Amino acid sequence: MPPFISVPDLLARIPLTARSVLYVGCGNGELAAAYRAMNPKARLLGIEPDPVAAAAAAGHLDQVANVDIAVDTLPFDLPDGIDCIVYGAIHELADPWTFVRRHAEQLSPDGIVLLVLPNIEYWRRTERFLRGLADETGRQHPWLTQAGMTEQFARIGLSVCDITAVEPDLEAAQWFSNALSPGLSALGIDTKDFARRCAASHWVYRAAKDSIQRIIVAGNMLKPVGGVSHVRVMHPFQALETATAVTAAVVSSLEIKPPDDGIPRIFVMHRPSLVGPAGLSTLQKLSDAGYLAITEFDDHPDHFPMMKVGGDISFLGVHAVQTSTVAMAEALRKYNPEIAIFPNAIASLPEIRNFADPASLTFFFGALNREADWQPLMPIINNIANMAGSRLKFQVVHDQGFFDALETNQKTFTPICDYETYSRILGGCEISFMPLGDTPFNRAKSDLKFIEAGASRAAALASTVVYGDSIDDGRTGLLFRDPMEFHSRLLRLIAMPELARSLADAARQYVAEERMLAYQVATRIGWYRSLWNRRDELEQARLLRLQRRLAA
Repeated sequence: MPPFISVPDLLARIPLTARSVLYVGCGNGELAAAYRAMNPKARLLGIEPDPVAAAAAAGHLDQVANVDIAVDTLPFDLPDGIDCIVYGAIHELADPWTFVRRHAEQLSPDGIVLLVLPNIEYWRRTERFLRGLADETGRQHPWLTQAGMTEQFARIGLSVCDITAVEPDLEAAQWFSNALSPGLSALGIDTKDFARRCAASHWVYRAAKDSIQRIIVAGNMLKPVGGVSHVRVMHPFQALETATAVTAAVVSSLEIKPPDDGIPRIFVMHRPSLVGPAGLSTLQKLSDAGYLAITEFDDHPDHFPMMKVGGDISFLGVHAVQTSTVAMAEALRKYNPEIAIFPNAIASLPEIRNFADPASLTFFFGALNREADWQPLMPIINNIANMAGSRLKFQVVHDQGFFDALETNQKTFTPICDYETYSRILGGCEISFMPLGDTPFNRAKSDLKFIEAGASRAAALASTVVYGDSIDDGRTGLLFRDPMEFHSRLLRLIAMPELARSLADAARQYVAEERMLAYQVATRIGWYRSLWNRRDELEQARLLRLQRRLAA
């Protein structure tokens, strides 16, 4: 990985749909390791001339070749080609495009090349030049401009998909541009345009064999509480954005569609409460702006107050609905037949941090509105906590009532917190408690708590309601049907830490193989495109539903 760019900057540009990724100059494998955590099934290959770095990278990639990066013939078996080739610092070489051309011949039909290059117009470099100081970028190739790069890619049969700025310092660039304003004006250079061009220190280029029609996926979201906004909106949008033909973002205002530009536009509303004239106005604004409207909802709507005052237009007034479970889809189908199910999924497997002390286990509980579910089990928890003493510790997030009811001093409380803090606390625990009573509302819930625990390698102790459909009892977690079974299973986990570890390992493997967000990206994009292709039909159906609803 080039030393001048951070892992997140590059990671966000590697498509999560990739089945194979080649890192040319893979270094110690840091970037590949981060991508592996997001897309465990991908085949990761590396070329690294430094033998020490290559040896370190071997622990993160499927195969590392300790050869010169300018090798003409790639030393890998590539029957299906390569979906993404990542380069860094090729500008330091005398003739990089010869081997880039050869490598690009191995791209799969949808494959891309990703390049990181310095911005020769970066304001700090320009300032150093004006002060007579040396430039740190090394070779100054004539193609180190956006126009030059576009031409170079065209010569090897590729088209630029997008160019992303690395750490743009817009305020400083504007200051620098203003300082040079007289000279820029004399040269006929627009000050604002120069400020835009000189803001980024580096550019990330992505190029492909064939251009694909871009699709815009915009959306809004509720204030992040308990991780729902992250899992249902933020993480999926970030995953979609890794695709070269997708622009995805959570927005505060609508981008009005230019006349006849033909770009598909999707707007995803997170748990909207569309009621009365204001709700109808929101739908009309989306239509006027050229968007297909989708409602994202992952809790049973009948339990929301808006449904008593006409909030059903949140579902029947949109073109389609997306949700997380089959039960939720059935509950929503009476309002809208256009429904997609995208199960909750994990964006990235966290670093393993638990099971470090064999003499102690930590019991995690962190959920919203579960009082009625845990209260019948609290006497059992306290009884076992009293017997276990210091061998059983507790981490409680959000639920002050649960924390106060624990009759032990081996407990720690964290008020409602951001998702990163929640995940970090969960990752330090060995047992994750997931109670759900058998109610219609609970039966429509998802298994998010289980996959979060599995990703963190914590053993799930869960009710059969909801979790019985996901947990392989005795292999990826332990299920309980009643207080007596809960009692016996919690005792087993405490008495047999090796069982808890085995369950947790299997659950993490299940998540890595089946429940990663990377595995949904292509399906989500395909569904959005299919909706756009049927937009006239869907608009007619939407208007008819609204007409019938308003006439009722």
